[in-house]
Amino acid sequence: MSAPDRPTSARPAKDAGPRRIALANQKGGVGKTTTAINLATALATAKRVLLLDMDPQGNASTGLGVPRNERGAGSYALLVGDRPLADLIRPSKIPGLDLLPADNDLAGAEIEMVGMEDREHRLARALERDAGALARYDYLLIDCPPSLGLLTLNALVASQSVMVPLQTEFFALEGISQMARTVERVKRLNPALALDGIVLTMFDRRNNLSELVARDVRSFFKDRVYDTVIPRNIRVSEAPSHGLPVLLYDIRSSGAQAYIKLAAELLKRDRARTRAAKESAA
Repeated sequence: MSAPDRPTSARPAKDAGPRRIALANQKGGVGKTTTAINLATALATAKRVLLLDMDPQGNASTGLGVPRNERGAGSYALLVGDRPLADLIRPSKIPGLDLLPADNDLAGAEIEMVGMEDREHRLARALERDAGALARYDYLLIDCPPSLGLLTLNALVASQSVMVPLQTEFFALEGISQMARTVERVKRLNPALALDGIVLTMFDRRNNLSELVARDVRSFFKDRVYDTVIPRNIRVSEAPSHGLPVLLYDIRSSGAQAYIKLAAELLKRDRARTRAAKESAA
Protein backbone atom coordinates (compact mmCIF):
# COMPACT_ATOMS: atom_id res chain seq x y z
CA MET A 1 0.00 0.00 0.00
CA SER A 2 1.18 3.48 -0.75
CA ALA A 3 1.10 6.10 1.97
CA PRO A 4 -2.28 7.83 2.35
CA ASP A 5 -2.71 11.31 0.99
CA ARG A 6 -3.19 14.29 3.26
CA PRO A 7 -6.04 16.80 2.90
CA THR A 8 -5.22 19.49 0.39
CA SER A 9 -7.92 21.93 1.36
CA ALA A 10 -10.43 22.73 4.06
CA ARG A 11 -14.11 23.27 3.46
CA PRO A 12 -14.76 26.05 0.96
CA ALA A 13 -16.43 29.28 1.94
CA LYS A 14 -20.19 29.11 2.49
CA ASP A 15 -21.01 30.68 -0.84
CA ALA A 16 -19.10 27.87 -2.53
CA GLY A 17 -21.78 25.43 -1.39
CA PRO A 18 -21.91 22.48 0.98
CA ARG A 19 -19.06 20.23 1.99
CA ARG A 20 -19.31 17.32 -0.45
CA ILE A 21 -18.47 13.86 0.88
CA ALA A 22 -18.74 10.65 -1.13
CA LEU A 23 -19.26 7.46 0.87
CA ALA A 24 -17.56 4.79 -1.18
CA ASN A 25 -16.18 1.28 -0.97
CA GLN A 26 -16.01 -1.09 -3.92
CA LYS A 27 -16.83 -3.97 -1.56
CA GLY A 28 -20.50 -4.47 -0.73
CA GLY A 29 -21.94 -5.29 2.67
CA VAL A 30 -19.60 -3.04 4.66
CA GLY A 31 -22.22 -0.68 6.09
CA LYS A 32 -21.74 2.06 3.49
CA THR A 33 -25.41 2.90 2.96
CA THR A 34 -26.21 2.42 6.65
CA THR A 35 -23.47 4.92 7.45
CA ALA A 36 -24.77 7.36 4.82
CA ILE A 37 -28.31 7.26 6.22
CA ASN A 38 -27.42 7.50 9.88
CA LEU A 39 -24.56 9.98 9.55
CA ALA A 40 -26.85 12.25 7.51
CA THR A 41 -29.56 11.93 10.16
CA ALA A 42 -27.16 12.74 12.99
CA LEU A 43 -25.67 15.72 11.12
CA ALA A 44 -29.16 17.05 10.43
CA THR A 45 -29.66 17.79 14.13
CA ALA A 46 -27.20 20.67 13.73
CA LYS A 47 -26.76 21.23 9.97
CA ARG A 48 -28.72 21.26 6.73
CA VAL A 49 -27.95 18.04 4.86
CA LEU A 50 -28.72 16.65 1.41
CA LEU A 51 -28.28 12.92 0.83
CA LEU A 52 -27.82 11.97 -2.83
CA ASP A 53 -28.55 8.31 -3.58
CA MET A 54 -26.29 7.22 -6.45
CA ASP A 55 -26.66 3.46 -5.87
CA PRO A 56 -29.05 1.74 -8.33
CA GLN A 57 -30.15 -0.52 -5.48
CA GLY A 58 -31.64 2.59 -3.90
CA ASN A 59 -31.18 1.36 -0.35
CA ALA A 60 -30.52 4.85 1.02
CA SER A 61 -33.88 5.96 -0.40
CA THR A 62 -35.65 2.93 1.08
CA GLY A 63 -33.90 3.43 4.40
CA LEU A 64 -35.32 6.95 4.59
CA GLY A 65 -38.85 5.68 3.98
CA VAL A 66 -39.13 6.17 0.20
CA PRO A 67 -40.05 2.81 -1.40
CA ARG A 68 -39.14 2.11 -5.01
CA ASN A 69 -42.67 2.66 -6.33
CA GLU A 70 -42.81 6.16 -4.82
CA ARG A 71 -39.44 7.59 -5.86
CA GLY A 72 -40.27 9.29 -9.12
CA ALA A 73 -37.45 11.19 -10.83
CA GLY A 74 -34.13 11.32 -9.02
CA SER A 75 -30.40 10.89 -9.59
CA TYR A 76 -30.85 9.33 -13.05
CA ALA A 77 -32.87 12.34 -14.17
CA LEU A 78 -30.11 14.61 -12.86
CA LEU A 79 -27.25 12.69 -14.50
CA VAL A 80 -28.75 11.64 -17.82
CA GLY A 81 -31.92 13.67 -18.20
CA ASP A 82 -30.38 17.04 -17.29
CA ARG A 83 -33.28 17.81 -14.94
CA PRO A 84 -32.71 20.70 -12.52
CA LEU A 85 -31.58 19.61 -9.07
CA ALA A 86 -34.21 21.76 -7.37
CA ASP A 87 -36.97 19.80 -9.12
CA LEU A 88 -35.68 16.47 -7.83
CA ILE A 89 -34.91 17.12 -4.15
CA ARG A 90 -37.55 15.92 -1.72
CA PRO A 91 -37.82 16.31 2.05
CA SER A 92 -37.32 13.30 4.29
CA LYS A 93 -39.04 12.49 7.57
CA ILE A 94 -36.07 14.03 9.38
CA PRO A 95 -36.05 17.83 9.83
CA GLY A 96 -32.95 19.29 8.22
CA LEU A 97 -32.38 16.28 5.93
CA ASP A 98 -33.44 16.23 2.27
CA LEU A 99 -33.07 13.41 -0.22
CA LEU A 100 -32.34 13.06 -3.91
CA PRO A 101 -33.57 9.49 -4.43
CA ALA A 102 -32.25 6.82 -6.77
CA ASP A 103 -34.94 6.48 -9.42
CA ASN A 104 -35.76 3.21 -11.12
CA ASP A 105 -33.82 4.00 -14.31
CA LEU A 106 -30.49 4.55 -12.54
CA ALA A 107 -29.41 0.94 -13.19
CA GLY A 108 -29.03 1.79 -16.90
CA ALA A 109 -27.20 5.07 -16.37
CA GLU A 110 -23.67 3.69 -16.65
CA ILE A 111 -24.40 2.12 -20.04
CA GLU A 112 -26.04 5.31 -21.32
CA MET A 113 -23.20 7.53 -20.08
CA VAL A 114 -20.46 5.52 -21.82
CA GLY A 115 -20.97 7.38 -25.09
CA MET A 116 -21.55 10.79 -23.55
CA GLU A 117 -19.07 13.63 -23.79
CA ASP A 118 -17.30 14.47 -20.53
CA ARG A 119 -19.02 11.49 -18.94
CA GLU A 120 -16.93 11.55 -15.73
CA HIS A 121 -18.09 15.10 -14.95
CA ARG A 122 -21.85 14.69 -15.44
CA LEU A 123 -22.65 14.99 -11.73
CA ALA A 124 -20.15 17.79 -11.09
CA ARG A 125 -21.57 19.80 -13.99
CA ALA A 126 -25.14 19.21 -12.79
CA LEU A 127 -24.28 20.45 -9.30
CA GLU A 128 -22.51 23.50 -10.74
CA ARG A 129 -25.56 24.34 -12.85
CA ASP A 130 -27.80 24.31 -9.79
CA ALA A 131 -25.45 25.87 -7.24
CA GLY A 132 -28.34 27.94 -5.95
CA ALA A 133 -30.28 24.84 -4.93
CA LEU A 134 -27.23 23.57 -3.03
CA ALA A 135 -26.41 26.84 -1.30
CA ARG A 136 -28.78 26.23 1.61
CA TYR A 137 -27.07 22.98 2.60
CA ASP A 138 -24.02 22.57 4.83
CA TYR A 139 -23.31 18.97 3.81
CA LEU A 140 -23.89 16.92 0.68
CA LEU A 141 -23.43 13.19 1.29
CA ILE A 142 -23.31 10.93 -1.78
CA ASP A 143 -24.04 7.23 -1.31
CA CYS A 144 -22.10 5.40 -4.04
CA PRO A 145 -22.66 1.93 -5.51
CA PRO A 146 -20.44 -0.93 -4.25
CA SER A 147 -18.28 -0.74 -7.38
CA LEU A 148 -15.79 1.56 -9.10
CA GLY A 149 -17.85 2.21 -12.23
CA LEU A 150 -19.01 5.46 -13.83
CA LEU A 151 -21.54 6.27 -11.10
CA THR A 152 -18.91 6.10 -8.37
CA LEU A 153 -16.42 7.95 -10.57
CA ASN A 154 -18.94 10.77 -11.07
CA ALA A 155 -19.47 10.99 -7.31
CA LEU A 156 -15.71 11.18 -6.65
CA VAL A 157 -15.14 13.83 -9.31
CA ALA A 158 -17.95 15.92 -7.79
CA SER A 159 -16.75 15.55 -4.18
CA GLN A 160 -14.14 17.18 -1.99
CA SER A 161 -13.45 14.08 0.06
CA VAL A 162 -14.15 10.37 0.40
CA MET A 163 -15.35 8.63 3.54
CA VAL A 164 -14.72 4.87 3.42
CA PRO A 165 -16.82 2.63 5.69
CA LEU A 166 -14.64 -0.40 6.34
CA GLN A 167 -15.85 -3.65 7.84
CA THR A 168 -13.38 -5.06 10.36
CA GLU A 169 -12.78 -8.35 8.60
CA PHE A 170 -9.95 -10.19 6.85
CA PHE A 171 -10.08 -8.56 3.40
CA ALA A 172 -10.45 -5.02 4.75
CA LEU A 173 -6.86 -3.91 4.16
CA GLU A 174 -6.91 -5.14 0.57
CA GLY A 175 -10.11 -3.20 -0.08
CA ILE A 176 -8.93 0.06 1.48
CA SER A 177 -5.65 -0.18 -0.43
CA GLN A 178 -7.59 -0.38 -3.70
CA MET A 179 -9.78 2.54 -2.65
CA ALA A 180 -6.72 4.66 -1.82
CA ARG A 181 -5.27 3.95 -5.29
CA THR A 182 -8.60 4.89 -6.87
CA VAL A 183 -8.60 8.23 -5.05
CA GLU A 184 -5.09 8.94 -6.36
CA ARG A 185 -6.20 8.19 -9.93
CA VAL A 186 -9.34 10.31 -9.65
CA LYS A 187 -7.23 13.26 -8.45
CA ARG A 188 -6.13 13.67 -12.07
CA LEU A 189 -9.75 14.68 -12.79
CA ASN A 190 -10.42 16.31 -9.41
CA PRO A 191 -7.18 17.53 -7.78
CA ALA A 192 -9.01 18.67 -4.62
CA LEU A 193 -10.22 15.16 -3.76
CA ALA A 194 -8.85 13.74 -0.50
CA LEU A 195 -9.21 10.47 1.36
CA ASP A 196 -10.96 12.17 4.24
CA GLY A 197 -11.59 9.37 6.67
CA ILE A 198 -12.06 5.67 7.28
CA VAL A 199 -14.91 4.49 9.49
CA LEU A 200 -14.59 1.05 11.05
CA THR A 201 -17.97 -0.71 10.90
CA MET A 202 -19.57 -3.94 12.15
CA PHE A 203 -17.00 -4.04 14.92
CA ASP A 204 -17.35 -6.99 17.29
CA ARG A 205 -15.30 -6.65 20.47
CA ARG A 206 -15.78 -10.35 21.17
CA ASN A 207 -13.93 -11.17 17.98
CA ASN A 208 -10.12 -11.01 18.07
CA LEU A 209 -10.05 -10.50 14.29
CA SER A 210 -11.97 -7.22 14.61
CA GLU A 211 -9.36 -5.94 17.06
CA LEU A 212 -6.48 -7.05 14.84
CA VAL A 213 -7.92 -5.47 11.68
CA ALA A 214 -8.66 -2.21 13.52
CA ARG A 215 -5.10 -2.13 14.85
CA ASP A 216 -3.62 -2.74 11.38
CA VAL A 217 -5.77 -0.07 9.72
CA ARG A 218 -4.94 2.50 12.42
CA SER A 219 -1.23 1.70 12.31
CA PHE A 220 -1.08 2.49 8.59
CA PHE A 221 -3.68 5.24 8.11
CA LYS A 222 -3.08 6.95 11.48
CA ASP A 223 -5.47 9.86 12.02
CA ARG A 224 -7.24 9.07 8.76
CA VAL A 225 -9.22 6.54 10.80
CA TYR A 226 -12.07 7.97 12.86
CA ASP A 227 -11.89 7.35 16.59
CA THR A 228 -15.56 6.40 16.56
CA VAL A 229 -16.20 2.74 15.77
CA ILE A 230 -19.60 1.46 14.63
CA PRO A 231 -20.43 -1.77 16.49
CA ARG A 232 -22.26 -4.76 15.10
CA ASN A 233 -25.77 -4.07 16.39
CA ILE A 234 -29.11 -5.75 15.68
CA ARG A 235 -31.02 -2.46 15.89
CA VAL A 236 -28.92 -1.02 13.05
CA SER A 237 -29.85 -4.06 10.92
CA GLU A 238 -33.57 -3.86 11.77
CA ALA A 239 -34.09 -0.14 11.18
CA PRO A 240 -34.11 -0.11 7.31
CA SER A 241 -36.99 -2.60 7.17
CA HIS A 242 -39.06 0.06 8.95
CA GLY A 243 -37.91 2.81 6.58
CA LEU A 244 -36.13 4.56 9.44
CA PRO A 245 -32.59 5.49 10.40
CA VAL A 246 -31.55 3.71 13.57
CA LEU A 247 -31.49 7.09 15.33
CA LEU A 248 -35.29 7.20 14.95
CA TYR A 249 -35.85 3.48 15.35
CA ASP A 250 -33.97 3.13 18.65
CA ILE A 251 -31.85 6.11 19.65
CA ARG A 252 -30.71 4.37 22.85
CA SER A 253 -29.10 1.49 20.94
CA SER A 254 -25.33 1.26 20.75
CA GLY A 255 -25.46 1.67 16.97
CA ALA A 256 -27.44 4.91 17.14
CA GLN A 257 -25.15 6.32 19.81
CA ALA A 258 -22.11 5.45 17.69
CA TYR A 259 -23.46 7.38 14.68
CA ILE A 260 -24.19 10.39 16.89
CA LYS A 261 -20.55 10.29 18.03
CA LEU A 262 -19.35 9.90 14.43
CA ALA A 263 -21.25 13.02 13.35
CA ALA A 264 -19.80 14.97 16.27
CA GLU A 265 -16.30 13.79 15.36
CA LEU A 266 -16.79 14.78 11.71
CA LEU A 267 -17.94 18.26 12.73
CA LYS A 268 -14.99 18.60 15.11
CA ARG A 269 -12.53 17.59 12.38
CA ASP A 270 -14.07 20.05 9.94
CA ARG A 271 -13.83 22.90 12.45
CA ALA A 272 -10.16 22.04 12.98
CA ARG A 273 -9.51 22.07 9.21
CA THR A 274 -11.25 25.39 8.82
CA ARG A 275 -9.17 26.94 11.63
CA ALA A 276 -5.96 25.54 10.15
CA ALA A 277 -6.83 26.92 6.72
CA LYS A 278 -7.52 30.39 8.15
CA GLU A 279 -4.27 30.39 10.12
CA SER A 280 -2.23 29.36 7.08
CA ALA A 281 -3.88 32.05 4.98
CA ALA A 282 -3.26 34.76 7.57
